[in-house]
This record gives sequence, C-alpha cells and structure tokens, in this order.
Amino acid sequence: MIDNLRIGFGFDVHQIKKGTSMTIGGISIDCDFEIIAHSDGDVLTHAICDALLGAAHLGDLGSFVLEDDSSKDISSLKILEDVMDKLRSINLEIINIDSTYVGSVPRLEPYKAEMEMKLATTLKIDSDRVSCKATTTDGLSYQGKKEGISAYATVLLKRN
Repeated sequence: MIDNLRIGFGFDVHQIKKGTSMTIGGISIDCDFEIIAHSDGDVLTHAICDALLGAAHLGDLGSFVLEDDSSKDISSLKILEDVMDKLRSINLEIINIDSTYVGSVPRLEPYKAEMEMKLATTLKIDSDRVSCKATTTDGLSYQGKKEGISAYATVLLKRN
C-alpha cells in the first residue's frame, strides 16, 4: 500500500513592486503591489504545481512550463490544470494539499476559503483536500520589506 503513496514539496518566490493587484491562489486581490513575473506570478499556485510535479517524479515547474512567448502572462490556474491532466494520465490522484503563502502584502485572511475553493475546482477535487495558509515574517527578510513574496506547498498523492 505504501508504494502507492507519493509526497511532493514545492516552493516559489517572486519580486513585487508598486501596483494595483496580485493573483494569489487563483484569486485576484486588490492591493498596492503587483508581482514581477513572466506568467501571472501566482506563487501559491506555482508552489502547488511544483509539489505535484515532484511527487509524480515529473521534474519541476521550470521544466514543465518554458519561459517563452507561449507562456507570457499565462494564468497559473491553466498551468495547474495542465499539471493535473498529466497526473491523471499516469493514474495519480491528490489525497491532500497543504500550502503556505509568505508575505506582508496582501493580507490573505479574507480570501483563504475562496482560494481553496478556486484551486479545488481547478483540480476537480473536494475543497477540504486543499489547505491555504498565510504568514508574515514580522518585518524580516524580503517579504517583510515588501520586496518579494513566496509560498510553500506539500502534497500527498496516491496511485490508482
């Protein structure tokens, strides 16, 4: 039975600058900053994609999505959808996802349930299988200085 289980870990980081909104966990959130990225820069969704790919032994996000004209400004939810299609094609199913956003802006408390629902809908799984958490660094590091944001994710998969 244990041979059917796969654990994955993902991480992503992006710089931020003054702006009007950020996309985190598939949700556009109004704030005074925006993400500097080739895609929409959704660090939380990128970390989840990276964890899923790692658990499936399919490489990392950088090898799954090339930074070329075809992926410019691409929605991270589209990337997540593509990753999930690939997992299903090799008979892997998500048991659960646990993710943590790290940043001083925006505050995610009002959005976490919506993010979990949006990610679960994209993945075609129950929302109680997706956990979105957030933390600040109490003013420390690039996140505390509002120079960047990051996210971590762990996933558990099973082979059908």
